[in-house]
Amino acid sequence: MMKHDLMEKKLLSAWFVCFIAILAVLISGSYQQAVCADTAAEVDRDVDAALDNLYSREPAAKALAAEAKGILVFPGIVKGGLIIGAQYGEGALRVKGKTTGYYRTVAASYGLQAGVQKFGYALFLMTDSALTYLEKSDGWEIGVGPSIVIVDEGIAKSLTTTTAKSDIYAFFFDQKGLMAGLGLQGTKITKIEKH
Repeated sequence: MMKHDLMEKKLLSAWFVCFIAILAVLISGSYQQAVCADTAAEVDRDVDAALDNLYSREPAAKALAAEAKGILVFPGIVKGGLIIGAQYGEGALRVKGKTTGYYRTVAASYGLQAGVQKFGYALFLMTDSALTYLEKSDGWEIGVGPSIVIVDEGIAKSLTTTTAKSDIYAFFFDQKGLMAGLGLQGTKITKIEKH
């Protein structure tokens, strides 16, 4: 039994070292500008551009924006991995068109994955309770709390403000890179200070 525990600890240590190495490459490498902390003005500029681009491509997103209680936008998330993956990005919460707070999104994963990619996502908070949950939580792990629907091309075609009954709708955009598949399960969102 002791030998099994030792092997398990060594495996976890190896994964941790790999995870740290991936983060170091992401932060120091060519994706530094996308990952490193921007000023509040830069985040707001990137959020404006991301929303304009999303609305021009997805009429359903523009329709939901008119009814949403808030929109949390992460315009530039970087994800990298080699068996163990990590992703990081910063964004802003918009309520009635104005930024009311800044947030970061962080996730770690493991499995068959290799490469680096950049993407963004926007969460349309459709209910007061979803907005309150985000604002009052001390780090929100997606998958716990309000219900979220990932909007793909099929859902987007039939989605209207009348049929939108979930708490939150998520749209991915601007995916670039070598990794396949995007998801939000296990992502942690935390409020941050920006100047």
